Amino acid sequence: MTQDDVTPQDPAAADETPLGTDGQPLADRGANRSQLGRTQNFVEYVTSGWGPRTSAPVERAAVADFTAARRSALSAHFPGARLVVPAGTFKVRSNDTDYRFRPHAAFVHLTGLGMEQEPDAVLVLHPVEDGTGDDGSAHTAVLYMSPMAGRDTPEFFSDARYGEFWVGARPTLEDVATSTGIRTAHLDDLRDALAKDVGTGGVELLVVREADPTVEAVVEEIRATEEAGERDDRLAEALSELRLVKDAYEVEQMREAVTTTIDGFAKVVRALPAALAHRRGERVVEGTFLGHARQEGNYVGYETIAAAGEHATTLHWTDNDGAVRPGQLLLLDAGVEVDSLYTADVTRTLPVDGTFTEVQRRVYQAVLDAADAGFAAAVPGARFRDVHEAAMQVIAARLEEWGLLPVSAAEALLPQNQHHRRWMVHGTSHHLGIDVHDCAQARAQMYLDGVLEPGMVFTIEPGLYFKADDLLVPEEYRGIGVRIEDDVLVTADGNENLSAALPRDPDAVEAWMASLRG
Repeated sequence: MTQDDVTPQDPAAADETPLGTDGQPLADRGANRSQLGRTQNFVEYVTSGWGPRTSAPVERAAVADFTAARRSALSAHFPGARLVVPAGTFKVRSNDTDYRFRPHAAFVHLTGLGMEQEPDAVLVLHPVEDGTGDDGSAHTAVLYMSPMAGRDTPEFFSDARYGEFWVGARPTLEDVATSTGIRTAHLDDLRDALAKDVGTGGVELLVVREADPTVEAVVEEIRATEEAGERDDRLAEALSELRLVKDAYEVEQMREAVTTTIDGFAKVVRALPAALAHRRGERVVEGTFLGHARQEGNYVGYETIAAAGEHATTLHWTDNDGAVRPGQLLLLDAGVEVDSLYTADVTRTLPVDGTFTEVQRRVYQAVLDAADAGFAAAVPGARFRDVHEAAMQVIAARLEEWGLLPVSAAEALLPQNQHHRRWMVHGTSHHLGIDVHDCAQARAQMYLDGVLEPGMVFTIEPGLYFKADDLLVPEEYRGIGVRIEDDVLVTADGNENLSAALPRDPDAVEAWMASLRG
C-alpha cells in the first residue's frame, strides 16, 4: 500500500497513468488485495490514541571514531569536491516484494551503519577550506535521511515499504547523529545541498554510481562537466583502496565473523546424518549453516556452496539440490556476516563418512601443501600476486608427480602455458571485509601488484577439481573436488590464520569430525 490507498488520487496525475482494460490504473492494481479502509474517519481513528514511544538511550557507537578517520583519509584525495555516497535503496525481488535491504559497502565503511535502517539515506562530504572540516579535514560530513514518521501520519499504517506499522520505526535524525557522530539532515534537503556552488562556484560533484539510481539521476541533472564520469570512477577506486588495510575495529569484526563461522561448520558436521538421510542433503547442509548465520549474525556473507561429490568440481555450486552420499567429499564454502556487515569466507572439504580414502587424502594433502606455501608467501613486503604464485608451484609440482601434466611443472608454470590451471582455474586469494570480494574496484597496482601491509585481510584458497568426465585424468581422480580456504591477517612480522581453529590437517579433520559426531 501507499499513501494513495487512504487519500484521493490527484485527477491530473490519473490522466497520465496507464489504464487497464477496466479503467483502473495498472500502478494501483497491487492494492486490490488490501482490505484497508479509506475513509477519513478511519484515518483519524487509526492515527490517534497511541502512547509515548519508549526506547533505550542512544550512545555514540564504538565504530564512530574509526569512521571519522576513514572519512578524513578519503577527504585528502578530493579537496574541493563534494562526495556523494548513497546507502542504496530496496531492490525488487518479485512484483511488490523486496530483497532484504543491505546498504552499499562504501556507505557502511564511512558511517558504521548497517542492517536495514538506512534505505535511501545518503552520506555527503561537503568541501570546506582545508583544515576547517571534520577532524581538521577538507570536508564536513552530513547524513541525509528520512526521519521517523509520526503516528499521526498515513505513512505510519499505510506504507508497506517504510511505514512503522509494517517494518518498524526508523531512527530519529537526532539518534543517528548521536550514534554516528555525523550531522544529519532531512532527505528533502538533499537536492539543494548537492547543487550548492556546483559549476559557477567551482565545486565538483562526484557520486558513487550504481548504488541509488534516483540519487545518481539528481547528480547528473545538477552537474554539466563531461569529465565527471571519469572522476566518479576515481571515487570508486579510492573507496575500495581505503578498505585494503583494515583498522583495529575492522579486524575485531573479522575475528567475530570467523569465530561464528567456525561454530557453523561444527553444526554442519553434527547435521551430516540428517543430510545423508535426505534426498537433497546439500540443502540440509545449506539450511543448517544459514540458520546458524541468522541466529548468531546478520546473514550469510554470500550464497553458501554445499557441494557433495561431483558437485564439488563446480566452483560456484549454489543450487545445493543434490544428495549427500557415503564415501563422498563435501565441499562447504560458507561465511557468516555479522551485524556490522563484515563477513568471513571459509572452505573445508570434509569426508562425509568422517575418513578420507587414500585418493581423497592424496588430493587433499596436495591442496593443503599449496595453501601452506601461500601462507609462507603472505608476509609484509611481498606482493599480493606472490601468494598465488607460491601455491601454483606446489599444484604444478604435484600434478607433474602424478603424471597428469603433458609438460614439466616448470614448463607448465610459464605464462604462455599454464597447463596446471586446467584443474584450478580460479585465483588463490581475494581481499575480504564488508564485501566477500572486498576492494574489488581498487587499481591493479594497489591490489594484484600491491605490496602486502600489516592490517590486510584476505583469503588463501587453492583447490583441485577433477570433473567426472575429464578424460585427461585417471578414473580414480574423477569426481573429486577439494578446496581449503582460510582467512589471513597480515601482521608486522608475518601473518595470522584467523580461521586456524577450524582443523586443516587431514588427521585433525578426521579427529574433529569424530569428536562432534560422538
